[in-house]
Amino acid sequence: MKKIVVALGGNALGKNLNEQLNAVKFTAKAIADLIEDGSEVVITHGNGPQVGRIDSAMAALCREDSSVERTPLSMCVAMSQAYIGYDIQNALREELLSRGIKKPVATIVTQVLVDGNDPALSNPEKPIGKFMTAEEAQKEHEKLGFTMREDAGRGWRRVVPSPEPKRIVELDAIRASVDDGSVVICCGGGGIPVKKVGHFLKGVGAVIDKDNVSALLADHLNADILLILTAIEKVKIRFGKPDELSLDSMSLEDVRRYIADGEFAAGSMLPKVEAAARFVKGGAGRRAIIAALHQAGDAIKGKAGTVIFSE
Repeated sequence: MKKIVVALGGNALGKNLNEQLNAVKFTAKAIADLIEDGSEVVITHGNGPQVGRIDSAMAALCREDSSVERTPLSMCVAMSQAYIGYDIQNALREELLSRGIKKPVATIVTQVLVDGNDPALSNPEKPIGKFMTAEEAQKEHEKLGFTMREDAGRGWRRVVPSPEPKRIVELDAIRASVDDGSVVICCGGGGIPVKKVGHFLKGVGAVIDKDNVSALLADHLNADILLILTAIEKVKIRFGKPDELSLDSMSLEDVRRYIADGEFAAGSMLPKVEAAARFVKGGAGRRAIIAALHQAGDAIKGKAGTVIFSE
């Protein structure tokens, strides 16, 4: 039985509540295919648009009512974990039952420990929220003080700090649930970033990269495959140029060379490729695959996506 950590990108979740409900039904079919084929699956997911919407809504409420305290970004991450997990687990449970598969499906709201002195905390670079024009982004900056940045040619977005994940706090609970036969949804949006203050875990105003945490989770669970599902079918080099090339596979040496050559955009493919390589380096026989959601099953069979492997 293969153990697969499936990291769902934003295309698996839609752009609003109604789209999310429809998107997770399709997502559930792709994941159910893996389970029906005999794989043990653990699910992580992004939350960039969702946490941005929650944070903006909370900020708007504060502007309307000065007595309302501003909701910390870490709590917005927690909220996004819960409502996204709720939709995924219900859609997946329904899909499994329709196939006669009775497996518990549960979301574990997950905290991830970061270093309170991480330099990334003073260098916002993680995009969240909706895409905007340059003019809209300027207004957001002037009105709310947000740091805005152009995101890989797709528009402007707010950026927030993205510290390195050090430890998944609920790892033992996740592992116990997986070992008990449950399909677990965890580390949503990269996990709730927290730092230690004595015995207390205090929220940090940041969003951890989902793929980075997924690699850490897959490593600690000793998974066979890290499957990063996104909007594209394969990793590409020379993206957008006349000689653009889709890659069937990359060795770790290929990854190092392409990163050094600046082939992957920082707000888009770079964190996925880095996470994939980090997981593969951690143990013999591991594979990481970056593929489109609709090709998840074929990707596991080696018929789709880009495979990252060790030399």
